[in-house]
Amino acid sequence: MDFGKLPIDQLAQVDFTLPPDHAITAATLQEANNNPNKKPQVFVGCPVWADKQWVGKLYHASAKEKDHLMLYTRQFNTIELNVTHYQIPTEDTILRWKAASNEGFRFCPKFPQIISHDKQLQEAEGLTREFLDSILGLDDHLGMPFLQLAPYFAPRQVKILENYLRQVGMPIAVEFRHPDWFTNPQIWQDTLHMLQSYGAGTVITDVAGRRDVLHQALPTPVATIRFVGNELHPTDYARADAWVQRLKGWFEQGLQQLYLFVHCGTNRYAPELALYWIRALNTHCGLQLPEPRLLPQVVQGSLF
Repeated sequence: MDFGKLPIDQLAQVDFTLPPDHAITAATLQEANNNPNKKPQVFVGCPVWADKQWVGKLYHASAKEKDHLMLYTRQFNTIELNVTHYQIPTEDTILRWKAASNEGFRFCPKFPQIISHDKQLQEAEGLTREFLDSILGLDDHLGMPFLQLAPYFAPRQVKILENYLRQVGMPIAVEFRHPDWFTNPQIWQDTLHMLQSYGAGTVITDVAGRRDVLHQALPTPVATIRFVGNELHPTDYARADAWVQRLKGWFEQGLQQLYLFVHCGTNRYAPELALYWIRALNTHCGLQLPEPRLLPQVVQGSLF
């Protein structure tokens, strides 16, 4: 993911401290915390399933590309489904994805860019219905769909967003990228309450070059987090540790679901970073998430 990425040599200049929670978060979680003993549903995955760099590491060396999804769903329990950002999947594609999926696996499809970026949510009723009908075919394998607003979609268009959420009529998460959403506290507060009224959540993105999108605002008791690491730089682990402690508090307060998508530079090391996250969540949050099984890597020259 290129949004907000910085060169490695600039990371030392970034304050990676997690900001405090937005006021709406505590209120949302307190209202949802009607069964404090109930375990949250936690889904952790990557942004792709087909990566040649994972063959021999996440997948066995002889794995064929057509089998990567099936193998991926046996290692992780969710995926940030970016392919739907570029094309609405056909019924045959949906059936193929379902057939390849392990029990409990969730796809989190991104709204098509023709709707979010090209049309900016206007005059897109037909395309929206086509997309929703398609992903609803995933049945129990449908996770949290998310709408990534264009970087030029600004607060002055908030009524367009509200009309679109009314049209969608199902829970989704919304990712805001234009900086003006976050510069005026009243605008952001009003936007969050509008989302809440439609049962829509937010996408929280932790990326080095755009700390404003790390807004820590939950209008629903479902957190959708995109964590962008930097090729296993030491800050990746420190940031993950801080997040796990924050999530531990959110779970205790009433967070019901977490969708966490782990990016890592070119994603070569996304499985390793996701494994670190899963182990930390299990250790500190009392979860029992299955760990992906990474195959040992042969280091060239190590036999001599």
